[in-house]
Amino acid sequence: MYHRTSRKEKRIKRKASIVAKIRGTARRPRMSVFRSNRFMSVQLIDDTKGTTLLYLKGSGKNTKEAKALGSKIAKQAMRHGMKTVVFDRGGFRYHGSVKALADAAREGGLTF
Repeated sequence: MYHRTSRKEKRIKRKASIVAKIRGTARRPRMSVFRSNRFMSVQLIDDTKGTTLLYLKGSGKNTKEAKALGSKIAKQAMRHGMKTVVFDRGGFRYHGSVKALADAAREGGLTF
């Protein structure tokens, strides 16, 4: 019987190929974005130690709230001395709320 690949399985496959190419360190952590139907979360991850350095969760239903989350993560990262990050879109399209979050983080002072 024919097996149909679900949307979630395709996203996980895309995420795996993205994470295989990029690595976060303590000086330049990986900024991982996750978006669900109700929430959006951002983590700054040090892949060498396998630890999360910073985590924020917010309501990501629209681009306005995603911008707020992006500016919050930028402020906290700057407070902890992190200025450059590696952006990991998590298999999601760089569009809409993901793009708004990234643009707000850049405006907040992060470079990637």
